[in-house]
Amino acid sequence: MSEFRIEKDSLGEVKVPANAYYAAQTQRAVDNFPISGMRPYPAFIWSMAVIKRSAAEVHRDLGLLDEKVASAIMQAADEVIAGKLNDQFVVDPFQAGAGTSHNMNVNEVIANRANEILGYKLDDPKKPVNPNDHVNMAQSTNDTIPTAIRLGVLWRLDELVSTLQACADAFYAKAEEADEVVKSGRTHLQDAVPIRMGQEFGAYAKAIERDIEKIKMAAEGVRRLGIGGTANGTGLNAHPEYHARMIKKITELTGVTVYESDDLFESMQSHQDATFFSSALRTAAQDFIRIANDIRLLSSGPTTGLAEITCPTVQPGSSIMPGKVNPVMAEMLNMAMFHLMGNDLTVMMSAQAGQLELNVMMPIIAHNLFEMMHVMIGAVNAFTDKCVRGLIINKDKAESWLALNPILVTALNPIIGYLKGAEVAKKALAENRSIREIVVELGYMTADEADKALNARAMTEGGIAGK
Repeated sequence: MSEFRIEKDSLGEVKVPANAYYAAQTQRAVDNFPISGMRPYPAFIWSMAVIKRSAAEVHRDLGLLDEKVASAIMQAADEVIAGKLNDQFVVDPFQAGAGTSHNMNVNEVIANRANEILGYKLDDPKKPVNPNDHVNMAQSTNDTIPTAIRLGVLWRLDELVSTLQACADAFYAKAEEADEVVKSGRTHLQDAVPIRMGQEFGAYAKAIERDIEKIKMAAEGVRRLGIGGTANGTGLNAHPEYHARMIKKITELTGVTVYESDDLFESMQSHQDATFFSSALRTAAQDFIRIANDIRLLSSGPTTGLAEITCPTVQPGSSIMPGKVNPVMAEMLNMAMFHLMGNDLTVMMSAQAGQLELNVMMPIIAHNLFEMMHVMIGAVNAFTDKCVRGLIINKDKAESWLALNPILVTALNPIIGYLKGAEVAKKALAENRSIREIVVELGYMTADEADKALNARAMTEGGIAGK
């Protein structure tokens, strides 16, 4: 068998690998854009196949597509949806503007597989299913790619949410475990009034849940689909019922709730929904960076740092220092979230680069959104499993720092006043003595009054000390 076969497009003949399901336009894109070596994310393949599969069924039902051809396209698209032909999607994310190359890659693969289902060989010149006329019927790159971006985001939305919720739940569990540990709070990286370690961890969990709320809210806008706008929003070459039927069919096929767009022109011109969703991921990323940094600080040591917690030992920490262990999962999380924030910047810049009726930067918007979700899911899962759940609480160490904390005097402000409190704190710090000793020595309080007012656990409950 020959190593290549000849395929044709509007520009002429192209040599294509003999066993490839893609054809001429895809091969041109492979030849023209050898940029990164990256391939489209499965979310982008899946979402485009959903569109093609839905369109074939809608056009069959409208009497616009032959029953046999439609059935073959639907079967081929179902195979792509199931991930059976992922190796056939070969166009680099950095490609021709708008995503025509990716759209045609999908059209060609589904068309050739449909032809094969109908009994034709890949090199048969009489193949009946055409990638443009049949698989791409009533579609344009300009409405399929924006729709695919939205569907691809929604495809992994539940997975993303459950991943973040699992991390929040792990912090809640750790908060319950550590709730009896009363430790020194720190503001400005300096000693502050007491806090329970459980309160600290609980705040991390709540922040992540707040991030989930924002992601879900942002996803609502992504549910508006502009499929049916075709080239520029007018719906040229599309049946009047096509848009509404596509929304119904996509929902039925995927189980994902999507809505009709109330303005097909806006859905094609603007990518604000994608940008808003990207920004929600960026907001979550900055929270995870902050949390990871706290974990690194709290676990610093073990002998010359805070050492209030110990991260699980998952690998050696040094190639030269024996026995060294580092907070590697928190470090990994930081790097992943930094990368994600860079992706978000690219999405934002690409979205503002739209001109008139179209944004030609859609391929990188798609790639970066799917990458953001992919990286966040993987990084947070690993951080939860290999760090949060295994954190060791060093109760004695945490409480020993609190015992040395002169800021405990803050609880005495309502009793002795701020200025006397400052005097007590300075003297305690200078003489390396406890607040209780100094306040009693200076005659500002009795021993019983000091013991009652300086109850560290009570300080974490709020209110006025000693009352």
